[in-house]
Amino acid sequence: MTQLKHLTLALALTAGAAAAAELPPLREVKEIDQNMLWAGLAVEVADECPTIEARKLKGLTFLWGLKNKASSMGYSDDEIRTYVESDDEEARIRRLGEDYVRRAGFDPKTPQGLCGFGESEIAKGTLIGSFLRSTK
Repeated sequence: MTQLKHLTLALALTAGAAAAAELPPLREVKEIDQNMLWAGLAVEVADECPTIEARKLKGLTFLWGLKNKASSMGYSDDEIRTYVESDDEEARIRRLGEDYVRRAGFDPKTPQGLCGFGESEIAKGTLIGSFLRSTK
């Protein structure tokens, strides 16, 4: 997840400032938070599974789109950066990801479980799977 955090932060720092408004925390904006979960899961699988690689350009393009979406909704670069850099948010996303992998029938704590999960997502053609490439 740290790699995801750094990639998103880099994107946040390069965009222009958006007007500040009374908006819900980004964690409550499903179209942002849910997609951060999917991207985070893909990064975790690629980091932990030796037979799966991340499709980095696709992932960066996706994260850039999320950053732009949050900006267009009125979130400032500081608000986005705070969300991305938050240790609490990272821990929350990690828990959600582990629960998701378990519900899919895999062990999120082992490379074998994450490899199985990743291969399954690739085979199903899910958004998570679209960020991954099998090297088998």
